[in-house]
Amino acid sequence: MRKPLVTLASALCLAGSLLATGCAADVAGAASSPAQPPQDRSSRPAVPDGRPGASTTGSGTPSTAPGSPGGSAPNLPASSSTTAGTGPQGAAHHAPRALLHAGYDQGAPDSGIPGLTATNATAPDAAGPVRPGFRSRYGIMHKVVLGDDGYVSDGAPRSESATDKVAAARFRVGDVRRYEFSVLLKDWQAYREGDPASVDILFQGKPTNSNPPSFFLAAKRNAIVFRDPGLDLQSPVVADYRPYVGRWMRFRVDVRWADDNTGSYRISTLLPGQSAFRLKQAYPRTKTWHPDNPAQYGYVKWGLYRPDSSLENGSVRTRVVHHDDIRISDPRGSS
Repeated sequence: MRKPLVTLASALCLAGSLLATGCAADVAGAASSPAQPPQDRSSRPAVPDGRPGASTTGSGTPSTAPGSPGGSAPNLPASSSTTAGTGPQGAAHHAPRALLHAGYDQGAPDSGIPGLTATNATAPDAAGPVRPGFRSRYGIMHKVVLGDDGYVSDGAPRSESATDKVAAARFRVGDVRRYEFSVLLKDWQAYREGDPASVDILFQGKPTNSNPPSFFLAAKRNAIVFRDPGLDLQSPVVADYRPYVGRWMRFRVDVRWADDNTGSYRISTLLPGQSAFRLKQAYPRTKTWHPDNPAQYGYVKWGLYRPDSSLENGSVRTRVVHHDDIRISDPRGSS
């Protein structure tokens, strides 16, 4: 009866040897193969002209602009990934907490966001969906024609989308916010010597109660400038926009909202041909909340506002601008 036991022991030893050999081969194979990094779906993929891919958050099915490379873009979160050195101090190591994304992928003037105003101008073509958007099916168009009351709202030539009725888009003292948007100057007539040096405001953050903007980005002469009119701060962030007329430019403004000198602004751009945001201007230790009138909160607007333009002073009569992929987030991450 001992022989079967010896045979069984031998079989077990042989099986163990084979298993050990197989495991060793697996380990050796894994060691010889390069490690595959996890796929990062937290930001839009860069493409040769500097435009990231489409997103679905708050805007429907992902898509790319007709003729754009790469086909359909992946499902992505509501805020672009943090680029080192471009966020408020201490915020660069956290995934931003998404607050609002207007992507316009379904062609709705309010991007499907309750309370988002497309425009208060009455002209039928003062605002509306336009295609293609910023690597998506749709963006939004705003148009202002001087000398026509249909393009006047609140007593000035303007057509703007506004977030004052969208609670998630509001800001107050103590908040830290990242604002990102893409803009295209459509058939834009460039500045010529002797033209009025007026501003065409493309994006602004402002307190409520009829207060002037805390900051804005605008086309002035042949540049895109950042300005805080209350503090008389102004810097060109795109020195010459003329090579980019008819092409999408992307902007990022990081703001620490404060009613003392603990606030800050950081402005970055992503232009055609670039693959990452570039910091263009920073204002540390800045009082960013300074309303003329008492205000409970602030909000942002995008579109076209022409506060100092008129036919009498020789301003260009018609301006058209496209916006898309507007994002508001808290760079500090989840609270």
